[in-house]
Amino acid sequence: MTQKSPVVLSDECAATERHWQELNRKRRTYSLISIGLLLAALFSSLWFANETNAGKFFDRLPYFFDFFIDLAPRDAMEVWRALFDLETPYADGSLKYNYPEGRVFLIDSFYMPEYVYKMLETINIAIVATLFGFFFGFIFCFLAASNLTTRKWLRFLVRRILEILRAFPEIVIAGFFVAVLSLGAIPAMIAVSIHTIGSLGKMFFEVVENADMKADEGLRAVGGSWVERVWFGIVPQVLPNFLSYTLLRLEINVRASTIIGAVGGGGIGEALRLSISRGHEAKTLAIVILLFITIIAIDQFSAWLRKKLVGNQAFAFGASV
Repeated sequence: MTQKSPVVLSDECAATERHWQELNRKRRTYSLISIGLLLAALFSSLWFANETNAGKFFDRLPYFFDFFIDLAPRDAMEVWRALFDLETPYADGSLKYNYPEGRVFLIDSFYMPEYVYKMLETINIAIVATLFGFFFGFIFCFLAASNLTTRKWLRFLVRRILEILRAFPEIVIAGFFVAVLSLGAIPAMIAVSIHTIGSLGKMFFEVVENADMKADEGLRAVGGSWVERVWFGIVPQVLPNFLSYTLLRLEINVRASTIIGAVGGGGIGEALRLSISRGHEAKTLAIVILLFITIIAIDQFSAWLRKKLVGNQAFAFGASV
């Protein structure tokens, strides 16, 4: 049996091999350093959390799931009684079991369950805020687009306004307006609307800047005004993407409206905060289930409608055409 002779590399191949080995060693070294820094940052964060929690962070970790265990209701049907405002055999006159008192009567004998009504209020906040965001974002985006607005000062001003509007989280803006306007849905609508204008305005003008400008050039050649060029040359191209982004933002706003309810913005978030703080297990689980079902339904409907607007090919990443 003959032995294979060792492969002899040329000087150029040997130099390439040495260079590759050197780069590989550097990559491994940098990877180890990065992992070490990440672990150091993680342990430093845990130490900081422990210190700021009066040294009880690690002590309380074994009891992490106690809250979820305490959420278990007396029986499984209790959750559905709380969700649909039905009588409970455990009623003792306390707020914990006063489910029927939350009914919202539409006519004499027909009522809407309290949490369904609160959920509709949250969805209403999200829809109104999204409509305001779409309207003003639609107006601002054309002024911020570099391919439509030649005045640099105007582009700079509009872009900075959009940045300021989306700079602060909705819950921070809501806290300010709750302090000024008192509790209720109006501060939540204003807060979500402000953030939505900034977010949609940015996404919209990026879509406009990638639009095909041939229609704009043709309208300009026949003497079309700036408004006519935008309305007839750009809007038909970008409107499907605008609507797609708006539907995506609606999903986000439903979640944001729920969170804002915890700081006094009304809706289902406020009911969830109260039920958790009071230790009402069945009410808390009923709200969580309702939120889960609602968000899934909105996500699925929004995804279906977005596919109809922009086409399935926009969602088929990597799929062959």
